[in-house]
Amino acid sequence: MNLNQLLARRHADGRPVRVALIGAGKFGSMFLSQVPHIPGLEVAAICDLSPDRARAACRAVGWDDARIAATRFIDETVREMAASDIEVVVEATGHPGAGIRHARAAIAAGKHIVMVNVEADVLAGPLLAEEAAKAGVVYSMAYGDQPALTAEIVDWARATGFRVVAAGKGTKYLPLYHEVTPDDVWSHYGLTAAEAKAAGMNPQMFNSFLDGTKSALEMCAIANATGLDVPAQGLLFPPCGVDDLPHILRPKSAGGVLDHAGMVEVVSSVERDGRPVYRDLRWGVYAVFEAPNDYAAACFKQYGLKTDASGRYAAMYKPYHLIGMELSISVLSVALRGEPTGQTRVFKGDVVAVAKRDLRQGDVLDGEGGFTVWGRAMPAADSLKAGALPIGLAHHLTLKAGVPRGQVVRWQDVVQPEGDDAITYRRSMERRFAAAPASA
Repeated sequence: MNLNQLLARRHADGRPVRVALIGAGKFGSMFLSQVPHIPGLEVAAICDLSPDRARAACRAVGWDDARIAATRFIDETVREMAASDIEVVVEATGHPGAGIRHARAAIAAGKHIVMVNVEADVLAGPLLAEEAAKAGVVYSMAYGDQPALTAEIVDWARATGFRVVAAGKGTKYLPLYHEVTPDDVWSHYGLTAAEAKAAGMNPQMFNSFLDGTKSALEMCAIANATGLDVPAQGLLFPPCGVDDLPHILRPKSAGGVLDHAGMVEVVSSVERDGRPVYRDLRWGVYAVFEAPNDYAAACFKQYGLKTDASGRYAAMYKPYHLIGMELSISVLSVALRGEPTGQTRVFKGDVVAVAKRDLRQGDVLDGEGGFTVWGRAMPAADSLKAGALPIGLAHHLTLKAGVPRGQVVRWQDVVQPEGDDAITYRRSMERRFAAAPASA
């Protein structure tokens, strides 16, 4: 990719790539752990609600006192965005509204933005990317996270002349997970509540990984970056190991599970009865692609690709992802080449709030991973038509009408507070893209 050589030149010239990190949680900490080992890359500022907690995170990942002393630790971001020595802002808070606010501040200050915050990206990424392009800066997905890695495989397949049939990731999934709450989440991870608390693990955050919300967000991020379609009835989560990807992730007309070619999907690492899937892809990403002719299909066989029985469908996959430890790829790509590592381009997929139980008038929604709702992937056109409430805004909103278990919560079901910037921006995006062509 040549990034290391490009960075070496900057380092030799005494012009390091300088970064502001917003959010020193797990993803941010993994990035910080690698920074001392990348000459020419510097984190000039770290913004966190608790600067002391951010300093502690730096110490925990191995930063020495000199590096900590040379870094600005702040709890206010807009001022820092305008600092002339910062090229790239990394948004890693995981809070949708804050992510939109921080991204817009960075763009207004002329800084590239790497959006770790997939919640904000799915909520308003198409409009943010458009705003960044108009300002002449790069808006990018975060390399190391599964959406960017999947988008990379899709781009590889298309650039080599293959039609992408399906793309996505693996996870551990059972249908019952959709209704799991923070009270019973740890049993599904093989932990006690005490063990999880001692490790500093947030039950609501980890429940969003389990109940399907995070998978929905990541698949819609991929759809919006690549133009692939989202299943009309939500993700299927078929049990599937890496050897069976070309067999299962192909259209129904060819014997697979997809409604048609060109879709996002998540594969489960466990069978529906709980048995482990052979050679599962729980931590990885994949793309299934189709040979354009008989010659290419013959080459698949000659070079040992796993294919379906026809020999025309094959898969490429990456078995693991390293989260924040790979984030520097995004930072350096936008700073040194002016290129994103995946970027929202269209509004193909949305993640809507679905009731986990019968909700009553007056109930207050508690967002992804909580007790009241989970996030289901939906084609954006269907979401707009239904007036569905996005999961990224289903926090602290009061219901003015009851919603039965399993039903989508709609805008008309909630009291919308006045002056909420995230709601205003999202509604602007809905109007902007409602009539936009849904193709990458």
